[in-house]
Amino acid sequence: MARFAISGNHLYTVTNSDLKVYDISEPANPKPGSDIKVGVRIETIFPYGENLFIGSQTGMHIYGVQNPEKPAPISTYSHVQSCDPVVVQGNYAYVTLRDGNTCRTGQNLLDVINISNLQAPQLVRSYPMKNPHGLGIDGNTLFVCEGQYGLKVFDAALPDSLVETQFIPGVHSFDVIPRNQVLIVVGKDGLYQYNYSDPKQLSLLSKIPIVN
Repeated sequence: MARFAISGNHLYTVTNSDLKVYDISEPANPKPGSDIKVGVRIETIFPYGENLFIGSQTGMHIYGVQNPEKPAPISTYSHVQSCDPVVVQGNYAYVTLRDGNTCRTGQNLLDVINISNLQAPQLVRSYPMKNPHGLGIDGNTLFVCEGQYGLKVFDAALPDSLVETQFIPGVHSFDVIPRNQVLIVVGKDGLYQYNYSDPKQLSLLSKIPIVN
């Protein structure tokens, strides 16, 4: 669901195939800039440092924004065709792969990728999942939406040895935004907020129901 991102004075958006750049130094008057062909079946974008991590159904593309008006390709990490969101923390990228109607014969996995060398991303470990969707990370706490199955929380202090600390069933979750100890969860039936000051025991703060 994360199809746009802001880095500095620029807004970056992705279509199914392109990366589009907008100058927002004047927020009331955004100016369209470069339109860059990335690949096919692009799904998500995540900014981290001076790089953009773009998730597609065939892999993760890394672009540098040292020249923010014209992001430049650095490398691509390829995998089997699956739906593919991505988030980044430090030297690691976390990618969920799932099967589904538009993802053909994909797998249900959480991939941890070492990106300390941006030119050559390396798979560290794959973790089996049920049907992972969006994900988010704050420090050593990783949140993964499992669609109709619920929400999972992991201790990511050791990326090659993730430890599941909590599983919350009954929340049909699609995407998450962690910020300042509050986790916003986009669910099928509403918008949830959880306090995660204790990452081993999230507490529900509120829910805004959505009537279909």
